[in-house]
Amino acid sequence: MTLLSNFSKNWLRPALFFGNNPISLVGGAITSASAMTLIGFWIVAVAGHGGSNNPYLGIIFDLCLPAIFIFGLLLIPIGIWFRRRHLKATNQLPSIFPKVDFADPVFRHGIDFVIIATFINFIIVGTASYRGVAYMDTPSFCGQTCHVMKPEFSAYHFAPHAGVACTDCHVAPGVPGYIHAKVNGTKQLLMVILHNYPRPIMADGKVPAARDTCVNCHNPERLSTDKLLVKSTYADDEKNSITRSLVLMHIGGRNQFGNLSGIHGAHLSHIEYVSTDATNQTIPWVSKKNEDGSVTEFISTDSKAAVTGQKHVMDCIDCHNRAAHSFETPEEALNKDMALGSPSASLPFAHKQGLALIKASYASEEEANKKITSGFEDFYRSQYPLIWNSQRTQIDQGAKALAGIYGRNVFPFMKVGWGAHPNNLGHNDYPGCFRCHDGNHNTKVGKSITNDCSMCHNLLAVDEPSPKLLTEMGMQ
Repeated sequence: MTLLSNFSKNWLRPALFFGNNPISLVGGAITSASAMTLIGFWIVAVAGHGGSNNPYLGIIFDLCLPAIFIFGLLLIPIGIWFRRRHLKATNQLPSIFPKVDFADPVFRHGIDFVIIATFINFIIVGTASYRGVAYMDTPSFCGQTCHVMKPEFSAYHFAPHAGVACTDCHVAPGVPGYIHAKVNGTKQLLMVILHNYPRPIMADGKVPAARDTCVNCHNPERLSTDKLLVKSTYADDEKNSITRSLVLMHIGGRNQFGNLSGIHGAHLSHIEYVSTDATNQTIPWVSKKNEDGSVTEFISTDSKAAVTGQKHVMDCIDCHNRAAHSFETPEEALNKDMALGSPSASLPFAHKQGLALIKASYASEEEANKKITSGFEDFYRSQYPLIWNSQRTQIDQGAKALAGIYGRNVFPFMKVGWGAHPNNLGHNDYPGCFRCHDGNHNTKVGKSITNDCSMCHNLLAVDEPSPKLLTEMGMQ
């Protein structure tokens, strides 16, 4: 018996006979329908016409439909198994299955169709699986399909890493990192389904070490030039008086001679610390490995007992902890937007009124948007009718800007308020640098972690109305 004849007698003929059952036929119909829908969607996506950016469409077309497609395929052998068991139980199994005649052109064309369809199904499953995995790595999936991630997704668009894929920072390279991320994501999905997720959601060690993520794009040892920061601050008086502060940041690194300097250079050695809280804001113990191999330990004078706890190796994200999801303070956000022109500093008491409105408590984002907008407009309508009539456009734009500030920083339903996510970069708004560089972390012989300001920056001007340096540089 030839191989083809053996295949026909022992496999093909029984499969075709048993496959003639409702379950298998339904499975074939489901598979064909989902396949045609997927192909149609892919054509639209490639052509670029009529598509949508709605993230829920991604779930349907990249996750649900491929699952339905596979489910249909599974129904076919399930139906075959049930029919065979039924016929066997009722003694209706034929001794000889209907003959398969390859000389019959109709049957031969049917076999060709099955082979081609199987090949196409293989391509569809492979492509759908790839697209599903790729889609789960996009910011729209991470931030929009899960409503509890709205705060992080909103902040993402205003952070320095806007446009960088979530997985570049949240998933360590390699198979172990990918598996860990997906397992962790499954746990988070269950928490959302069971309404058992934390409010607010904190990082708490969920981000891989910087050596696995940050250093793929950034080299902390690379020598960086000094950076000039200009900070504008508006007062609460009627004229919204503006002052500016100039800070020259010494980023530093390792120069061509191997010498370390600046902020990065001071932290490139092996440093460990112990934190007593989940957000690493209280650090009572620090150790630093010196160039000669010795280790120096610093203990905070605020620590009344022996310091215990897990030791962490300091890396980039201990300072740059809000690199991709940076939330502002109300003062910082308002000063920044006013420096960009809205709310306009020409509106009397714009800073004072704006700050009061965005710092007020609201039950929901919808209520905040309504009351902030109406509150700002009502102030000028009632207190400055001439301004209301002459600068209506600036008032409307200012009201929208204030609502926007609140909307990207405060999320009542997730209990994300002002200051919920400390930013460790700097020390003006949060402890930041002063978690260690406070002058209170000492060795047994009384040596302290340096708190020399000039090591990291120089203050060129502090709250001056017209800093001379800006004029000399042509920036004012």
